[in-house]
Amino acid sequence: MADETVSLWVRMEAKPGREDDVQAFLESGRGLVDDEPDTTTWFAVRLGGSSFAIFDAFPDDGGRDAHLNGRVAEALMAQADDLFSEPPSIEKADVIALKHG
Repeated sequence: MADETVSLWVRMEAKPGREDDVQAFLESGRGLVDDEPDTTTWFAVRLGGSSFAIFDAFPDDGGRDAHLNGRVAEALMAQADDLFSEPPSIEKADVIALKHG
């Protein structure tokens, strides 16, 4: 397995009363990223209350760009107005250290 060199941190704030819907939406995202060979690491997390995030990592910018233009990003943006109190914050980051296994 190649080491991941780039990542995304996506922070989301659920609209009041939509927290369970956001959680279900993120749980369903796992099936979409399974079809992305360059999305080698993907976590959907609840930070507490109505705050959620996705962390994912890729071997290179091409993999990250493919993900940003893929089905998960498309679904996220299609649901954004309905589920989130503000647009998701998407930050690109470079991986500086990692551990597998």
